[in-house]
Amino acid sequence: MKLGFTAMGGALHKRRMLQSLALASMLFSGMPVQAGGLSAIGVDGDQVTLRFDGRVDGASAFLLDGPRRIALDISGAQAGRGRYAGGHDAIAAIRQGQLSTETARVVLDLTAPATLGQPHIAADGKSLSFSLNSVSESAFRTAVGRGRTRFDAPAGMAPRPARRIHSITVPIPPVARGLSLPPVEGPRDASRPLVVIDAGHGGHDPGAINREKGEREKDVTLAIAQAIRDQLLKSGRVRVALTRNDDRFLVLQERYGIARKLNADLFISIHADSADNDTARGATIYTLSETASDREAARLAARENRADLLNGVNLGGQSTDVSSILIDLTQRESMNISVAFARLLQREAGPYMPFKNTAHRFASLMVLKAPDTPSILFETGYISNAADAAFLASKEGQANIALGVARAVEVHFARKLALRGGGAGG
Repeated sequence: MKLGFTAMGGALHKRRMLQSLALASMLFSGMPVQAGGLSAIGVDGDQVTLRFDGRVDGASAFLLDGPRRIALDISGAQAGRGRYAGGHDAIAAIRQGQLSTETARVVLDLTAPATLGQPHIAADGKSLSFSLNSVSESAFRTAVGRGRTRFDAPAGMAPRPARRIHSITVPIPPVARGLSLPPVEGPRDASRPLVVIDAGHGGHDPGAINREKGEREKDVTLAIAQAIRDQLLKSGRVRVALTRNDDRFLVLQERYGIARKLNADLFISIHADSADNDTARGATIYTLSETASDREAARLAARENRADLLNGVNLGGQSTDVSSILIDLTQRESMNISVAFARLLQREAGPYMPFKNTAHRFASLMVLKAPDTPSILFETGYISNAADAAFLASKEGQANIALGVARAVEVHFARKLALRGGGAGG
C-alpha cells in the first residue's frame, strides 16, 4: 500500500511537472528575443554606426548643453563590449550604460556643436547609423530646445507599424474657480502684440525666502512684474496683462491658461531662484524641453512644478498623463520662438543686470507647457544671495530689470514685424 501510494504520488508529480513546462513554453514563446548587445562602434567620416549582436527595437535621441552631448536611448539593447577608438574631431568620447533592463543609453561627448542627422536602423535590426553634422552654437541650442527625436526599426520587423503621434491635446481647466481674466492694458488696438507677465508664487505660497533679510519671492516677483508692465506700456507698442496684480495664489495651469485664453503673443513668468550655496547669483532664462539641460535645471523644474501642492494635495488637479506630456511637433514653432527670445533677453538685459555664465537653460517646467504660446521662465536672480536679494527688492533693481525686458520685447516684435514685411506700425 505504501509503495502504491508512492508510485501514484510520483506519477502525479511528473504530470504536474509536464504541465508546468508546457505552460512555461506557452508563456515564453511570445516573449522578445534576447536584447542586442552593443558589439562595435564605428566612425567613417561623419557617419557613426553602432552594431549589435542581436536585434534592437527602436531608438530616440536628444541633445544636451553644458557640456554638449548627444544621447541615444536604444530599445531592446544592452550595453556591451563595443568601444570608440577615435576618428572624429567633434567626438571626445562615446560612453554607454544601461538605462533600464531593456534600454541602453549611448552618449557622445562633443568637442564642438553638432547635431544628429539621417538616423537609420538596418533591416535586420542589428545596426544603427546616423550622420554627425557640424553646426553653429545658436543652431545647436535651437536643436537642444526641440527635445527628443524618435526613429523606429523598419516596419517589417514589427508585428504592426509603430504608432506616431503628431498632435497633442492639453486640457486647460476653467481659468480658475471664481477667477476672471485680468484686464489687458495698453493700446486699444487688438492687432498690437500682447505680452502676459506672470508673477510667480503668491498667496499661501511665498516661494523662496532670504534667510537673513526675509525677502519673499512672491513679493519680489510681483513688484518686478508690475515694473515690467509699466515700462512696456510707456512705449505704446504692446498690450500687457498680469496673471496676478495682488497677493493671490494661482495654480500652474491657470497661469499659462490665462495667456492662452487671452491669445498672448508672449508669456513671461517671473521668478527668483535660491540655492544652498549663498554665493550663487545672477539671472537665468529657462525655455521648455522634455529633458533638462543640467542638474540645476532639473532641480529647479522639480521645485517649481511642485508649486501646486499644499499639504500633499495637488490643487492643480493635473493628471499624470498631462504632467508628463511630451514635447510634440505642434510645439516646435513656439519653442523655437521662445529660445530666440531667451537669447535676445540675455543680450538686451545684460547691461542692466547680472546674468549667470550659462544663462539660458532648458527644463520641463509645467508653467511653460502651453503648446501655442512662446514662453520663458525668467529667474531674475538668487534671493538666497545678499547682493541679488537687495537688487531684486530695490526700486532701482526692479526698474533695471524692467528696462532690459522691455528692450528685448521691443526688438522681438520688431523682428517679427520685419519678417512679415509690414503690419501694424508704431
